[in-house]
Amino acid sequence: MSDRVKVGIAGAGSIAFATAAVLHDAGHDPMLWSPSGTGTLGFADGTPLTARGALVCSLSPRVARSAAELAQESDVLLIAVPGYGHKAVMDALAPHLEPRHHVIISSHASLGAVYLMQRLAARGVELPVTAWGTTICTGRRQSATEVLVNTVRSRVDLCTVPEAHSSKALEMCEALFGDRFQPRDGLLAIALSNLNPQNHMGIALGNITRMERGETWSQGQNVTPTIGRLLEALDLERLAIARALGLEVKTIFEHFHLSFHVPVASISEMNQQMHAQGNGGVGPATVDSRYVTEDVPYGLVATAALGRLTGQTAELHEAGICIFSAMYGRDFEQENELLRALDLGRYSLDDLKRAGRTGLLAHPNA
Repeated sequence: MSDRVKVGIAGAGSIAFATAAVLHDAGHDPMLWSPSGTGTLGFADGTPLTARGALVCSLSPRVARSAAELAQESDVLLIAVPGYGHKAVMDALAPHLEPRHHVIISSHASLGAVYLMQRLAARGVELPVTAWGTTICTGRRQSATEVLVNTVRSRVDLCTVPEAHSSKALEMCEALFGDRFQPRDGLLAIALSNLNPQNHMGIALGNITRMERGETWSQGQNVTPTIGRLLEALDLERLAIARALGLEVKTIFEHFHLSFHVPVASISEMNQQMHAQGNGGVGPATVDSRYVTEDVPYGLVATAALGRLTGQTAELHEAGICIFSAMYGRDFEQENELLRALDLGRYSLDDLKRAGRTGLLAHPNA
């Protein structure tokens, strides 16, 4: 492997742009593919991608016209679209993936790595699929060619399936992004390591009218003591599910400390400190936000399902699904395409635990 790695990024939104900037800054060669075909049009005339904020740089990313071209021209494929786009992107990439590839899901949602592995197994292809518990950075796309990078995380949870590939996959991630990864014990641990759904639930519930009115508001500042206590209570439900599975995952306090570099305190106090430092972020200015449309069906629903399987019913998570479904006039429980495709109701918790290491669900009648 040469020092300069060709990384194909499936996505052209905030996280895709910010991740491309991080890769470029580390000396690698990112390529962007917009599944819709519109997200990379700003680069057609040679305009560079400009990053500012926690990372300042300018680059001219290669642009792929199709999933096939992205796979052909890349050594590593990184999926950086919202959870509701994962299945479509995986379906597009799967026919073109080869054993030489390494796939990174940034960030992993709803056992998507299992879905992709099942698709590849049907072709007789095995390759490492690495699931991240969160994104390598946070950011907000400012225009067709600009991104504001809010933070580059100092620690990201990950695991790789099949687990025999774990060591080499970790080496690849560190070669790309540096020594900032914490290996976790399988996909179920990663499923419970993504705190965005629970955190975004509390933030969106407490600020839904700001979102609906399109206001400009500080996210960190508006994690007030009441919202902070809700986030802490949601975290206790997630930790209880992890303990029932015998898994170790980071707490919400560790998450904010490691992601945003603030001292450990109450969650509200940590967010106020983030706001004071200027990296508290800007909250969504629309109800059509991934805080709800992605994180409810692909985050809260998945956590709630694990809670039921382990006998640790996540009452606040379940309530959030119901409340948001009522607010939006949608059944978010039924919108998770990955879980529906996997048909988890046919499998036991032991089946899921094995899949968390192998990446494959054995047929229940096998």
